[in-house]
Amino acid sequence: MTLRIKRWLGLSALALIALAGLANLVWQDMEASLQTPVTLAAPEIFELEPGTSIATVAERFGARGWVRRPEYLRLDARLHQQAARLQAGAYEIVSGETPRQMIAKFVSGRVKVYQLTFAEGLRFADIQRLVNQAPGLKLTLNGLSQAELMNRLDLTGASPEGYFFPSTYFYHYKTTDRELLQRSHRKLTEILSREWEERTPGLPYGSPEEALVMASIIERETARPDERPQVSGVFVRRLEKGMKLQTDPTVIYGLGERFDGNLRRADLESDTPYNTYTRKGLPPTPICLPGEASIHAAMHPAAGDALYFVSRGDGSHVFSATLVAHNAAVRQFQSGAASK
Repeated sequence: MTLRIKRWLGLSALALIALAGLANLVWQDMEASLQTPVTLAAPEIFELEPGTSIATVAERFGARGWVRRPEYLRLDARLHQQAARLQAGAYEIVSGETPRQMIAKFVSGRVKVYQLTFAEGLRFADIQRLVNQAPGLKLTLNGLSQAELMNRLDLTGASPEGYFFPSTYFYHYKTTDRELLQRSHRKLTEILSREWEERTPGLPYGSPEEALVMASIIERETARPDERPQVSGVFVRRLEKGMKLQTDPTVIYGLGERFDGNLRRADLESDTPYNTYTRKGLPPTPICLPGEASIHAAMHPAAGDALYFVSRGDGSHVFSATLVAHNAAVRQFQSGAASK
């Protein structure tokens, strides 16, 4: 072997060693870049439109400072056969996640899912506030009057009070408030229709909507599951006998913003469409969102002879068949309270 060939081979070996060393340095730099957690003041939403390429994702990561060299992200995704497997959707990126973990999330399709809870007993005004403040929800109904809002929900002429079902709703980023409220209304309609079909015969309701009004009153009168059928029984019997319901929650609802937390005798005597001390029958609309248990109780009142009840002050009630017995219970537990 000639000296020239030996020199050439030696130089080639050195070049290969240098290239290998350089490749190793690049590899280490890529690994460090893709394994470095991002630091965010708050979670951020990263949207992938259908067909978004890994090159576009890498550029957006680079623009946000999430990866030092976007080409590293492209190369790594192709090496791991992830480039063509990105799934469209909105993803939540949190502080501490690495670029490689983010790409794995995009490949798995673990999109951000939000949840919003409507609790039993809330009024529609409460629901509006919750919806308007819900993260990730696209607002299209904000600022509309109730009539305009119901028209947009394809419920023209209906009152919004009580016509949405209290539950926890899960939704994706940019779901519209219209879609969420329509889903809530459909659930209420399904439950109300089923309960109406299975109701106790002979109830003094002319329609499912009247039963819903009763359910809303039951919801506001007691939170005890064992008492809901009893409360329903009292009110059903009073309707059947032509007696006034005389239920405080309807009066409070009718007072609206005038109610300051203290229900006075003057309030009980102040007539409104919702004052069941001055008017017989059911009020014109529900007064809150009744839960499924209250709807069931309205359709299946407990048998008995009680026509009155008064709170013990601990969440439970004393039920009485006569006004004499009821007044005695009032004196014992709520001196000065008005009779139901």
